[in-house]
Amino acid sequence: MRLALSFAGLLIAGTAHAAPVTYKIDPDHTFPSFEADHMGISVWRGKFNKSSGTVHYDKATGSGDLEITVLPASADFGQDALNKVAQGKELFDVKKFPKATYKGKFDKVVGGVPTEVAGELTLHGVTRPVTLKLNWLKCIPHPMLKRDMCGADAITTIQRDQFGIDAGKDWHFNMDVTLRIQVEAVATQ
Repeated sequence: MRLALSFAGLLIAGTAHAAPVTYKIDPDHTFPSFEADHMGISVWRGKFNKSSGTVHYDKATGSGDLEITVLPASADFGQDALNKVAQGKELFDVKKFPKATYKGKFDKVVGGVPTEVAGELTLHGVTRPVTLKLNWLKCIPHPMLKRDMCGADAITTIQRDQFGIDAGKDWHFNMDVTLRIQVEAVATQ
């Protein structure tokens, strides 16, 4: 009995001091999307087709950090003409600002799982604080790769004019942009 209790104590101690695991974003199973006003009469929706990044996550404590890169040139509104406009100077100006990045730390742990990511978004050459609400974060063994994988669903709303993207503001477009991010990441080992 004493041996069993000692072994259980070692397992608990080992779990409490577990190191964060590094996860690589799976771009084929990640869907960063956006919703933006069009003249107050409709909502334009789209997604970014190219994203990458790394997550460090300690499941034992719910702590960790992440760094994500999105290529604005991959913005896809489902309409070729609008995609081309979005790449120009009026919106993303992808020649001058080819990348958008988000760096953050997991925050507000409830039941061992973070419910937010507090970080900074750099978009269009401007860096501002942005908090992502995590609707969920869950990790499971990947059935084919035999490594840990995690998935999350996150949401936030930004004011695009605060990032220097104010096209349509003079025509009373709402500057709110809702970002919805469904992400999957696989442990590197």
